[in-house]
Amino acid sequence: MWWRSPALIAVLFTGLAALALGGCGFQPLYGGTTAGGAKLAEVMAAVDITPIPGRVGQKLRNELIFTNTGGGYAAPARYKLDIAIKESVTDQLVEITGDATGQVYQIEASFKLVDSSNGREVLQGKAISRAAYNRFQEIFANVRARYDAENRAARMISESIKTQVAAFLSNAA
Repeated sequence: MWWRSPALIAVLFTGLAALALGGCGFQPLYGGTTAGGAKLAEVMAAVDITPIPGRVGQKLRNELIFTNTGGGYAAPARYKLDIAIKESVTDQLVEITGDATGQVYQIEASFKLVDSSNGREVLQGKAISRAAYNRFQEIFANVRARYDAENRAARMISESIKTQVAAFLSNAA
């Protein structure tokens, strides 16, 4: 009997799942067009990211610019993204002597997306990221471990901000 075949049941189930997802209006966030018909990649490339103070701010801005433009040139700015970051470090593993052997670096980013045509704020949000790192006897190893934690946290924050902005622009633009 044909209905007892596991392969046929799997194909039938996959077809029904695809039909159900297509009927509910599901579409990939970065794959298609916005509600206004423009390609999301083109709209994201038109977001101007204002300079952010500090080394981590520069790293965060560069990550966002690269992911928004794909390494290409930015389009004329339709939106402006203002980001403010707050950094902190927390001791985690503390020895009997009181020395910390592990720390957690944290970035809190507050951002707002402003429409360049009228200066109106259209989106605001927050993103938080933490990255743990070990402390060593050598100064250079400590500096490199901290830089690595800062870079990892900046990369995670940039992905979070990009996702929030893309989700908004896919429905608004």
